[in-house]
Order: sequence, then C-alpha cells, then structure tokens
Amino acid sequence: MAIPKIASYQVLPLESFPTNKVDWVIDPKKSVVLVHDLQAYFLNFFDKALSPVPELLRNVNKVTESARSAGIPVVYTAQPANQDPNERALLTDFWGAGLTQDTEIVPEVSPQPEDIQYTKWRYSAFKKTPLLEWMKEEQRDQLIIVGVYGHIGILSTALDAFMLDIKPFVIGDAIADFSKEDHLNTLKYVAGRSGSVKSVDEFIESVTPCSSSGELSLESMRQDVANILDVDLDEVDVDENLIFLGLDSIRVMTLHSRWKKEVLILILLRWSGKIRLKIGGILFR
Repeated sequence: MAIPKIASYQVLPLESFPTNKVDWVIDPKKSVVLVHDLQAYFLNFFDKALSPVPELLRNVNKVTESARSAGIPVVYTAQPANQDPNERALLTDFWGAGLTQDTEIVPEVSPQPEDIQYTKWRYSAFKKTPLLEWMKEEQRDQLIIVGVYGHIGILSTALDAFMLDIKPFVIGDAIADFSKEDHLNTLKYVAGRSGSVKSVDEFIESVTPCSSSGELSLESMRQDVANILDVDLDEVDVDENLIFLGLDSIRVMTLHSRWKKEVLILILLRWSGKIRLKIGGILFR
C-alpha cells in the first residue's frame, strides 16, 4: 500500500510537451504559484542524486523566485504526520497510514516568510484548505502548479481548479512523478482537458517584463501594454486592434520610448486606424 521506490528518469524536454488545447496566457496580476507537497517524505522515494530530482528542485526554485519578483503569491502545501484515521479516511485504503516523519518542505525549496503554507488532507489542494476562498478574496483565478506527484495530487488539483473556474497551469519541467510515463500522461491530460502546460522558461518569460539579456519578447510587450492600459493580460491579443482597448497615440509614444533601444523597426499605420502588436522586426502594424 505504501508508495513504491521510484526509478530515475530524465526530465521531459520542452519538445516532448503535448500541444495545449487552449491559448491561455499567464497573468502575474491574476496568478498564484502552488508548490505541491515537496516534502522530504515524498522525495525520499526517489534517488535524490539522480534525475528528475535535482532538475525538479532547481526548476521549482526558478519558478518561485520569478514569482516573488513579479509579486505573485507563493503557496505551499504539506501533509501532516500521524494523521487521525478518521481524518485520513479512504486514503488509508490506498496508501496506508501515511506520513510519520520527514514532513518538512525540503530545504532546497523552503518557503520564505511572505509565503503561505496550508496543511493538505486530500489529493486536491482545494479540499479542506482555505485555498479557494483566499484566491477569491485576492481576485486571482490562475494557479501555477509545481511539485509532486504529477498523476495524483497535481492532476487532482488541476482538475479541481478547472471545475472551480480557476485556470490551472502545470509547469511540465517543474513536476515529478512515479515514472516518465506517468509524468507525460499527466501533461497530456491537463493540456487536452483541463488546463495548460508550460515550461519553466515560458513561465519566467510570462512574468518577467524583459529578459535578462534586455531584449524584448512578445510576452513582455503584452505585459507592458496591459500595464499601461490597466487591463488584464488576457485582454491584450496580438492580433486584435489595440485602439479598442484604449491604446491612444500618447500611450504609443510612451511605449515607443520604453522600447526604442531594442526595437529594430517600429511601424504605426495611423491612417489605417489599426495598432497591432507583433515581434520579430515589426512590432506594430
């Protein structure tokens, strides 16, 4: 009934990620990062010196550090030791009595003072925790999920989020599972039925105004437009007319001034009455 020892497997590369059915965009103003059950107890079933654990911890750190820098709240879940059988209920039938020790979050990804920590009782992080109520109070409806295990708690949490009208984003190279097959199946299910799968790099690009090299990206430009118009990031569609969102000539010049050192070509066709955002040479057309 206990969790089996988990064999090493290589972290899935971006090219192996499934294609998302939806085109959801991560919005830092609407997001929460969930670090799911990264407790010593659960990682002890891996050989922690071998893949995927070192990559997992490194990537989770990248996500949480980027989130904090972007003002995105970080929430940790952890299961308690010596759970009352009545409280544990049906989990005992599948996994035995549960944790007796090693309940601490592993030090490589330990919470910071400003982070939130919830005690977790079921597969889903929403069950028997204040997570949903807190997200509603904070007016945040996107959940970025990292941690273990993919096909159990992470998938359950993603499904619950979807059914609660919260957009789940699973960071595919910042989770781990019982096997490579379980890992990939989790990503396929989320991408096709209940959420969006992103890589760590995609997440960082979404929440960072400019890349470390100082070069613009499409996501950073969208974020700048959203900020200057005071709208949600989802409203900034690169193929739609931004004039309808309120992007007037004064705001255009403000953006131009901000970007001009990095922009190769800036074309604004005022006579057509259309402003659209593009990257790769032509930024407006």
